[in-house]
Amino acid sequence: MNKVLLSLIMLALGGCADKNEYEQAILEQMQLEKDVKDYKIDPAVMAQCVVSKSSVKMPGLLPFDPQRAGAYRNYVKMLQLNKSADPKKALEELRTDFGSPKGLAEAHANYAESVMECMTGLVTGEEEKMQAVVEPQAK
Repeated sequence: MNKVLLSLIMLALGGCADKNEYEQAILEQMQLEKDVKDYKIDPAVMAQCVVSKSSVKMPGLLPFDPQRAGAYRNYVKMLQLNKSADPKKALEELRTDFGSPKGLAEAHANYAESVMECMTGLVTGEEEKMQAVVEPQAK
């Protein structure tokens, strides 16, 4: 019984670490993103949103699911492709890690769609907040 509980705790901690790495990789991307700067979006909020949105379409049900943990690691590798010493080799590894070139393309599309959804939601939310402040003063 104790071994089972310990195994579950270790899986949960490992999954959380992978999720945190993924969020950190996204944060690094968002800190460089021109639109995030232009719209004055908090990169940390944007990163949390992208993790939340993109995780929905990842394999596995929970962060500590081994499939989900692997997906987080693969997404981190995908986001850090430009840091690789041998990008061509890293791209081939990613195609294998995601199961196929199509799997990699789907993962990239999932990430890009999540970024766009979050940016749209955060910008629209900010505009709505500003309207709520301006409209009562105009009356």
